[in-house]
Amino acid sequence: MNKDELEHFKKKLEEMKEDLLSGAGKTISEMTGQSDNYPDPTDRASAESDRNFELRIRDRERRLLSKVNSALTRIKDETYGDCDGCGDNISIARLEARPVTTFCIKCKTKQEDFEKAQEG
Repeated sequence: MNKDELEHFKKKLEEMKEDLLSGAGKTISEMTGQSDNYPDPTDRASAESDRNFELRIRDRERRLLSKVNSALTRIKDETYGDCDGCGDNISIARLEARPVTTFCIKCKTKQEDFEKAQEG
């Protein structure tokens, strides 16, 4: 991968990181500013459901943030774009679609097939 491509992905990953962190900050400020005093049990249940949903989303984003940080480290280490499975280069198209990926499409497909076989 050339320097321009690495710079492109670094910028893309840094933007993802910034978006994730700003979303987390927004959630914290909204949740700390909420009043949980609902006289109607249905309103209280609805608010609790919304809060749980928001927390599940933030948990997924927390895990994605970890992958973004890992990808940025791989850029710094000059290993970004190398497949963890076979060592070949991950295609630019795959990295555009999923910049945090660590597997080429062939290895990822193999991994998913293995996981499906373990389930059934």
